[in-house]
Amino acid sequence: MRVADTDQGESTGIVEPENLSSQAVATPRRRVRKVPAAGAVVANKSKNSKPAETKTEMVLKKLRLAKGTTLEGLIEATGWQAHSVRGFLSGTVKKKLGLSLLSEVGKDGVRRYRLDNKAKAV
Repeated sequence: MRVADTDQGESTGIVEPENLSSQAVATPRRRVRKVPAAGAVVANKSKNSKPAETKTEMVLKKLRLAKGTTLEGLIEATGWQAHSVRGFLSGTVKKKLGLSLLSEVGKDGVRRYRLDNKAKAV
């Protein structure tokens, strides 16, 4: 028995592709620049504003104190781990900046770091 009215594509599961040339192609949307509303306050981006203090500046300021600072003080100020602070002191302060760094243990057993303004680093 043979069925004459069946479509070959339906019986075999093969579907022919539709003609795509007659379909509309979507165009990309344009980005619209946001304009602040009238009377809105816009942040001033002047070149005269002083940038925030860097971590290097914070560390150097603490090292210049007469008493100096402890490792824990530098960790709190920078948020770095102990090995990072010691690496910064050795690599940046001593080697790159060429500053003389003193490390002294006080009577309380706490090590303090400070810059020696009298001597020059070798």
